[in-house]
Amino acid sequence: MVKEICGVGIDCENVSRFKKLNNFFFNKNFTQKEREYCASKPDSFRHFAARFACKEAIIKAAYSAGEKLFFNDIEILNDKNGIPKAKVKKQQFSKFDVKISISHSEDMAIALAVLMK
Repeated sequence: MVKEICGVGIDCENVSRFKKLNNFFFNKNFTQKEREYCASKPDSFRHFAARFACKEAIIKAAYSAGEKLFFNDIEILNDKNGIPKAKVKKQQFSKFDVKISISHSEDMAIALAVLMK
């Protein structure tokens, strides 16, 4: 079965920006599991920036597909092989297959999201 691409989004974030943010920001925009994962890493801010970029890319892709999402609607976790996967918590969003790609360096994080139906 051939899937149709319904939306594409991309975002990049500067890691240093996340070093200046407070707990309110992290609690509002990341789930408990995401915060635990990022906090377990030596450079947690790099991982927060990557997940934030991914959420932003998904939001942009959803908007281009005529859907509206917020940061707390999305959870980015790794599967058993360490591959990041997106989980969108809105029921009407189950019609989409969300594909993501995330990369980060010491000072930048970038993510791409593709929505397919």
